[in-house]
Amino acid sequence: MTEHASAATSRLHVGVVGVGRAGGPVAAALARAGHEVAAAYAVSDVSRLRAESLIPQARLAPLPEVVAGADLVLLAVPDDALPGLVTGLAQAHVWQVGQFVVHLAGRYGTSVLQPAVDQGALPLALHPVMTFTGTSVDLARLSGCPFGVTAPEVLRPVAEALVVEMGGEPVWVQEESRGLYHTALAHGANHLVTLVAEVMDLLRRAGVEEPRQLLEPLLRAALENALEKGDDALTGPVSRGDAGSVAEHVAQMSAQGAISRDAYVAMARLTADRALASGRLSVDLAERLLAVLSAPAGPGAAR
Repeated sequence: MTEHASAATSRLHVGVVGVGRAGGPVAAALARAGHEVAAAYAVSDVSRLRAESLIPQARLAPLPEVVAGADLVLLAVPDDALPGLVTGLAQAHVWQVGQFVVHLAGRYGTSVLQPAVDQGALPLALHPVMTFTGTSVDLARLSGCPFGVTAPEVLRPVAEALVVEMGGEPVWVQEESRGLYHTALAHGANHLVTLVAEVMDLLRRAGVEEPRQLLEPLLRAALENALEKGDDALTGPVSRGDAGSVAEHVAQMSAQGAISRDAYVAMARLTADRALASGRLSVDLAERLLAVLSAPAGPGAAR
């Protein structure tokens, strides 16, 4: 392994398994870094078109051929499909001694690649912390993009060098922390989209024709303040302990449906807990808030 680690920046023959929204741009970034992306396995018509657009030099080939002929195998498949894919290729004895196996899944470290490791492959987990469109636009997004990196310690230079070559910024994540790491990212990014989309719907129902115009300055400022100041950025009726306003909010959200109400209540509880812990909210005001948030939904609540 030390020999491979010392050759972290050498030109590699790359095989790509899965040319999805992430796999296509990452493969293109490897090609841009000087590696030879020679073959790809793409099942759907969309993936084939993406391969033609982003990695036109790569020939489309059967899965065993793509894997067996590569110095570096890039696995860009859905998280749930990854364990079965790695195991299936091991059962078919396709993995090669000394080849790098890289996956992009945030959920896993390198333990998911153990069947390949057992046959002599060298495991790397490189998770780009970015949302992708699957087009050439994503190549610019990879410049400065953080990657969650997990690898055996001796292969850490290889993993980090590959990320840097693609224009990214490696961030080391311990194997045992990958689950929490991915949960945090998904909780923040995915639920932020859901929250913003629902808020825009609520504003439209309130008669605001252009909700983005109203929301954008507020949400950008809130995000920037939260990233910079953490709990010190908390504002609004929950952090102030304004139980009357919160009760009105709960009533309004109840009219939108039980799921919307429960989501608001859950986030308000979490906000109150953080405001209390940081000293922004007194115990007395917190108790009033919790009484409001614990009240059962009224009979008029939508279901």
